[in-house]
Amino acid sequence: MVFDVGVAMAWLLYLALLPMAFFWLRRAWRILARRDFSEVAIKRGAAPRSPERWAPYAMVINALAGAIAVFVVVAVPTMGLPYDTWTAIAGSTIWCKFFLDFALSRQAHAADARVVAGPTDRG
Repeated sequence: MVFDVGVAMAWLLYLALLPMAFFWLRRAWRILARRDFSEVAIKRGAAPRSPERWAPYAMVINALAGAIAVFVVVAVPTMGLPYDTWTAIAGSTIWCKFFLDFALSRQAHAADARVVAGPTDRG
């Protein structure tokens, strides 16, 4: 194995999975056990009007992403996952988690805007 930029990036991705998994699982634990909704569906630093409504979705997103990251970290040395497989799983997990968090925050804040606006009264 020749040490080049690709190998360095692979090691960086592999080592970065540990803290990402920790933070994602910790966030899921805070939502589930401690009922802490301070980081649920944040948009521009502000939580939605009813974060407890969106908390189950955020908890599932974080728990699933954290579990997959832990699986990759454990499976690479124990099961010998090929490079293409574990990088595809890790990369897809990271991107899906970011996109789902973004979509959840936009949906939560859009729902709040619809509640504030209310139905139009054209009479």
